[in-house]
Amino acid sequence: MNGRHPFLDHPTPTAVAHRGGSLEAEENTMEAFERAVGLGFTHVETDVHATRDGVAVIHHDPTLERMTGDAARIADLDWADVARIRTHGGAAIPRAEELLAAFPRLNITFELKCDRVAGPLAEVITRADALGRVCIGSFAAARTAAIRALLGPGLCWSPAHSGVAALWLAGHGLPIRRPGFAVVQVPPVHKGIAVVTPRLMRAAARRGIEVQVWTVDDTAEMARLLDLGVGAIMTDRPTVLRRVLEARGQWHGAA
Repeated sequence: MNGRHPFLDHPTPTAVAHRGGSLEAEENTMEAFERAVGLGFTHVETDVHATRDGVAVIHHDPTLERMTGDAARIADLDWADVARIRTHGGAAIPRAEELLAAFPRLNITFELKCDRVAGPLAEVITRADALGRVCIGSFAAARTAAIRALLGPGLCWSPAHSGVAALWLAGHGLPIRRPGFAVVQVPPVHKGIAVVTPRLMRAAARRGIEVQVWTVDDTAEMARLLDLGVGAIMTDRPTVLRRVLEARGQWHGAA
């Protein structure tokens, strides 16, 4: 894409609260997101499923069991059913629409966790006029392709495994086609193979691609990745990441 997408148009490195900061608050709850915003975080990452009646809800697992004790699958419930359920800590399961409305300046990475969620989430993003402050990712390339088809070329998105692998191989001298993505969201290591390396960083920089890394909770690993020049770090420990960035003079959170 030409130019810098609004989602990426910010000072780097960017601090991202993964699931709102799941080691410091109950993950993917409005309380977690509010806490992250209160810490000055301008970016969060979260997960979306679709209910049986097509409502995009914020939750990581296909079932509610881990977070609520209820073993029901989100795909088998209507929104009215989900709305009555509470987490172990007493929090409600949020809708994606609720998250976008509650924090109108917050930048959000949505990971699509089921095939049926592309349509409902696209509708929510469009109604909220939020295309410039969201990024989409998924381990399933078809899900990302589906929401890209609905939202068009203005959508910021991160590729699935094949796109990341192509960029990694480009760092090792293999030619690749011009990528259609402006950001890659990757783990530091995958199946014992280092993903975020100086070669990958150089290949990404040559193509104008920002490298964002998940999920990093160790201070030494944060420092190593920051020394490599990554564009963003996603963490379950937002207070720790903020402290590391402040010590380096690299904290770019909200005032």
